[in-house]
Amino acid sequence: MSSGGLSKARLGRMHEIMAGHVERGGVPGLVTLVSRRDEVHFDAIGMMAAGGRDPMRRDTIFRIASLTKPATAVAAMILVEEAKLRLDDPVDRWLPELADRKVLRAIDAPLDDTVPAGRAITLRDLLTFRLGHGAVMVYPRSTRSRRQWPRRASPRVRACLRFPPTS
Repeated sequence: MSSGGLSKARLGRMHEIMAGHVERGGVPGLVTLVSRRDEVHFDAIGMMAAGGRDPMRRDTIFRIASLTKPATAVAAMILVEEAKLRLDDPVDRWLPELADRKVLRAIDAPLDDTVPAGRAITLRDLLTFRLGHGAVMVYPRSTRSRRQWPRRASPRVRACLRFPPTS
């Protein structure tokens, strides 16, 4: 480790993992930045757009749809680093709304056919979006209008939509 506390070996591992996302086509490019005490490390990998010629740079501007998620994740990870939280501890104490939840008996079960969940939701689940809420990420191709889609969807799918599509 250097005097700033950044491990060159770990930064190298981070670079390999992030470069792998670009090489596999998961993203056209990315920028990472790690800062600790007075030491700052950044890495720009890939291109600004898929098939583009402009490389990612340290000052590339990104559109972020919701800044609450990354800010909350950073705060949570600081608490993990300070050993005040653990990634695999249940979050019931801090989020009682998520305690004692029930899940569908089977993926195709009616919405009232539920059983107690096999385990509590953890901080790791929250940070990786695996807390068990149903969501529809892609609309069926057969739908002409996304606005009409929730009415055409099955009751199970409509129940998963917390906010119906507006465009």
